Amino acid sequence: MKRVFACAIFLLGVFAALAPADAQTLKAVQERGVLSCGVSQGLPGFSAPDDKGNWVGLDVDVCRAIAAVVLNDPAKVKFVPLSAKDRFTALQSGEIDVLSRNTTWTTSRDSSLGLNFTGVTYYDGQGFLVRKALKVNSALELNSASVCVQTGTTTEQNLADYFKANNMKYEVIAFSSADETLKAYETGRCDAFTADVSQLYAERLKLSVPDDHVVLPEVISKEPLGPVVRQGDDQWFDIVKWTLFAMINAEELAITQKNVEEMAKSDRPELRRVFGVDGNIGEQLGLTKDWVKRIIQAVGNYGESFDRNVGAGSKLGISRGLNKLWNQGGIQYAPPIR
Repeated sequence: MKRVFACAIFLLGVFAALAPADAQTLKAVQERGVLSCGVSQGLPGFSAPDDKGNWVGLDVDVCRAIAAVVLNDPAKVKFVPLSAKDRFTALQSGEIDVLSRNTTWTTSRDSSLGLNFTGVTYYDGQGFLVRKALKVNSALELNSASVCVQTGTTTEQNLADYFKANNMKYEVIAFSSADETLKAYETGRCDAFTADVSQLYAERLKLSVPDDHVVLPEVISKEPLGPVVRQGDDQWFDIVKWTLFAMINAEELAITQKNVEEMAKSDRPELRRVFGVDGNIGEQLGLTKDWVKRIIQAVGNYGESFDRNVGAGSKLGISRGLNKLWNQGGIQYAPPIR
């Protein structure tokens, strides 16, 4: 009898381990009727209010896409501006449901904060912004330079590693916010400003004469940026992850905001799965059959969002580079919807 009891306890433990985590986040968001999304305090191209006060950007589009699939309305998002220092605490405490804020995916962040990264929205790397008047053409010419950096980011360690590896001296001048860091750079408190290259392009637009400054060619680190959720809710993790993957897959399948209605009528097997005509992928995620269609109607595919916010169709004019699709010379890639 003891053996039977022990076996039963063992099996219950196995089933408990295999059971999915409670879908508390999805339920909470739907009951609340609004998605709480953590964003930057104003980084053009990624997350910043436009001249009408509406939040726009690549990271913002991810938030709106999530709202489209879980609330059927991309406008039902509360954007919470967060500093680099406060972003993880806000997610851990439940103040926000998802963090979509130019945040680098690293081992320590993925393993020690109780959080999970869901994918990569932008493959980036750290660089340097300098005044053209300094007549510096390479980061290797910055020996003994003073460098402005924002605290609470991966840039501080990367900066130290780069200068040590190249046997160069430097003075670090650190600030708690991006705006303070940029202001210090503009007023001449430092020779260079270091951050992710995408951020440097965005911050340069805020300077009084942007063309007086140049981003140096060196990229000194790997900075994969992507959305983050709390650990322990597998369904919410899957929803956020596959929302991004759907945007990337849609570009690969040539599904756009303009042709989504037409493409939804296609007889192609992969499109029938994507649009929920065949199978029950949406239901497996806890969503509706038309979840992908909702995303594309709301924000377009990944390429459309990239171009509109940070690419050729934006003020930043950043080249797709590594963020091109895997079959177009880049490394942007999403698992298939099947």
